[in-house]
Amino acid sequence: MRKNIKITAAAASAAALALGLSACGTDSDPASSKSGTGAGADTSKALVVAASPTPHADILNFVKKNLAEKEGLKLEVKEFTDYVLPNTATQNGQVDANFFQHKPYLDDFNKKNGTTIVPVVDVHLEPLGLYSKTVKDLKDIKSGQTIAVPNDTTNGGRALQLLAENGLITLKDGVGTSAKLSDITDKKGLEFKELEAATVPRALNDVDAAVINGNYAIEAKLSPAEDSLALEKAEGNPYANFLAVKAGNEKDPRVEKLARLLNSDEVRKFIEDTYQGSIVPASGAPAKS
Repeated sequence: MRKNIKITAAAASAAALALGLSACGTDSDPASSKSGTGAGADTSKALVVAASPTPHADILNFVKKNLAEKEGLKLEVKEFTDYVLPNTATQNGQVDANFFQHKPYLDDFNKKNGTTIVPVVDVHLEPLGLYSKTVKDLKDIKSGQTIAVPNDTTNGGRALQLLAENGLITLKDGVGTSAKLSDITDKKGLEFKELEAATVPRALNDVDAAVINGNYAIEAKLSPAEDSLALEKAEGNPYANFLAVKAGNEKDPRVEKLARLLNSDEVRKFIEDTYQGSIVPASGAPAKS
């Protein structure tokens, strides 16, 4: 079985070009014939899943090493360090599935890019948190300080909601998680710096505080449960991360096997033991498309 392949940010532009060229592939092209689709997929081939390194690839590699062989599932994990290429690769057939995102992000991505990616099963929640290298308590954030937030539509709005819920800003009524900086009615003297989600942890030394996605916080050696000044609540949270495929591939027997394994007691225990509340298992109910 091939080693995991990590696509770094430095290779992203080259990968994007290759993916773009493959979008027009015919049935005879390698990209479009790499694997079967739906219930007719070739189950002897490895299921190739695109994933963010932490915790997604870690969870998948746990399944690969401990559970997949017993179920007759060959699993290959490709690591991506951004939030765009995993969906593009899934749509174009470069990979069979992906595991890195939540429903609001996917809905926005499909709408903007004309893709047809659909959720298969919820796996875990990564609470969004507010962090600082200099501020030790939420009440110490003052007028004139700068907070970095993710610049993508869904995580940016989610970040502003977290700040509003903790009294740092006031938002227009009804904007919900689609909130933008222009929807802030009272900044309370704060300044904001919008950055690509993956780069926000690196900005912590340059700003007073930053709202960071759970997976990127963990990669940066931050503990959401212990280090955050404010953290999203898990109960009723719509941001569960899930396994996703291109529409029509939901009944691929390999996908169905992986979905069951990702909701197994073994994976639930792995998540609970490994992340100690910084990442929490989802309910196990199928994600709604």
